[in-house]
Amino acid sequence: MYYSDDIIEEVRQRSPIVDVIGSYVHLTKKGNNYFGLCPFHNEKTGSFSVSPGKQMYHCFGCGAGGNVITFMMEYENLSFQEALQSLADRAGIELPKDDGRQGSREERDQRAVLLAIHKDAAVYYCHVLRSEQGKPGLNYLKQRGVSDEMIRAFGLGFATQHSTALYQYLRSKGYTDKQLTDSGLVTVNERGAHDRFWNRVLFPIMDTNSRVIGFGGRVMGSGEPKYLNSPETRIFDKSRNLYGLNTAKRSREKYLLVCEGYMDVIAMHQAGFTNAVASLGTAFTSQHGMILKRYTEEVILCYDSDGAGQKAALRAIPILKDAGLRVRVLSMTPWKDPDEFIKNLGADEFRERIKNAENAFLYEIRVLRNSFDFNDPDEKSRFFNEAAQRIAGFSNEIERNSYIEAVANRYGIDYGVLRNQVSAIGAREGYVRREAYPERPKTLSGKSRGKDEGIRGTERLVLTGLSEHPEYYPAVRAFLSPGDFSDELYREVAGLLYDQLDHGKMSPGAILDRYVSDEDKCREVSAVFNAVLPEDTTEEEAREAYREAVQRVRENSVREKGKHISDPLELMNYLEEQKKLKENGFKL
Repeated sequence: MYYSDDIIEEVRQRSPIVDVIGSYVHLTKKGNNYFGLCPFHNEKTGSFSVSPGKQMYHCFGCGAGGNVITFMMEYENLSFQEALQSLADRAGIELPKDDGRQGSREERDQRAVLLAIHKDAAVYYCHVLRSEQGKPGLNYLKQRGVSDEMIRAFGLGFATQHSTALYQYLRSKGYTDKQLTDSGLVTVNERGAHDRFWNRVLFPIMDTNSRVIGFGGRVMGSGEPKYLNSPETRIFDKSRNLYGLNTAKRSREKYLLVCEGYMDVIAMHQAGFTNAVASLGTAFTSQHGMILKRYTEEVILCYDSDGAGQKAALRAIPILKDAGLRVRVLSMTPWKDPDEFIKNLGADEFRERIKNAENAFLYEIRVLRNSFDFNDPDEKSRFFNEAAQRIAGFSNEIERNSYIEAVANRYGIDYGVLRNQVSAIGAREGYVRREAYPERPKTLSGKSRGKDEGIRGTERLVLTGLSEHPEYYPAVRAFLSPGDFSDELYREVAGLLYDQLDHGKMSPGAILDRYVSDEDKCREVSAVFNAVLPEDTTEEEAREAYREAVQRVRENSVREKGKHISDPLELMNYLEEQKKLKENGFKL
């Protein structure tokens, strides 16, 4: 479904960007704008700016930028239409609906069709589980102790041994072979059609808005692979989704529990731990870490107690820390996983283990210790050297000393000896932990230009100035045209801004709508309206810097045009224009 510019503008105007983003990110007012920690990369100092006047956001660290619609698209992983619908619902606006006929379905964008297919597939699998054909799956779930309430809550289903059952059902709903192939649930080739899942218990995978975007299937019997997931599609990316997060995000707990599998999540939710999630049969990724950071400050890893679970925990810890999360590790001993633990020792004991979950760094050191034989003096020394090397990586002195003390006490080494070793390593290797984003830009007026702060930097200052001081427009318009900008994108943006100002309105947020399908352009346009001067710049200095910037853009335009002049008369006119620019210049 596509919407007119008037409808999009109404939704945007009735969705104040500070209110919307403020419901996801803690914002603090500074001057005319609001600042907070960027939700799209890890940082300790807020470089994420939200401008109510421009109705846009921009991160001076990672470069993310856009308007209220693109924020919802990026943060909630939505399409443009879905983001618009979400904001419309929030603002109490009813968007136009299609008539629901098959023709309308085919006109929807691919993402909407795939979501519809997965919703229909989930309903089908749930129905099969409760039928005579679904008894093997239902018996398996009952044997695993899954209650009827959890079966309903997680939408569990079953795929029979008939390899075309889902295909035939979905075809009867009007979907084409191409659409079903794109969904990843069916394979259609010269040999016919085949369902991806058969003879498996199905676990619908939902996004944070509780829409089915894929499935995980557990085979009945000894078939391989034991667990099979949907392939990645337009709506399903394993590295950007976590099983159970749609429910866990509503938990009142101040931490999230991360485990390995579907059954672990279900067992934990059934026992009352509704803040449990799991990665989807793939290694933990930085995207997973950033998604968790949106909902919590602390993660407790509840991975299996075997070697594979231990390795998974060691891989996840640095990723979670890089995302800015506190991390602890829960001990499952003597049981293998949360499902077995809760069944044998109960929810109360599991809750006690959560309270006593181990600090992630001390867990890493404990695992390291287990790989050395303390009866061998050489190996014992190697362990302490390796531990000292890791402790030296902490730049904060208080944190570093705390870990020196904890490791010294736990493994029987003199505190002073270990501290000296840590200091020696730090001095030798120069450990420095840096922020994950570059420094905030300085000036665009000429005093401190980097490689990319040439004429485009000056042009950004001009357009930013117009967006913040529309009263400058009459003077700028008489001196500078959109065609004077050096870059095609900048000329286009300048033309759109000039057109807005000609009609007595100014909305950079509306301009950004034209670039939502191109992330790189969207970021660049965001930067166009967020050029900055040094914080100690006075109002008079800023005005002079702006005057110089407009002058320089015009001079550059004239100079570039002069490079292509061959006609003598045109050359005379060009030289006269240059003379006037030098004598009169731009006055503000």
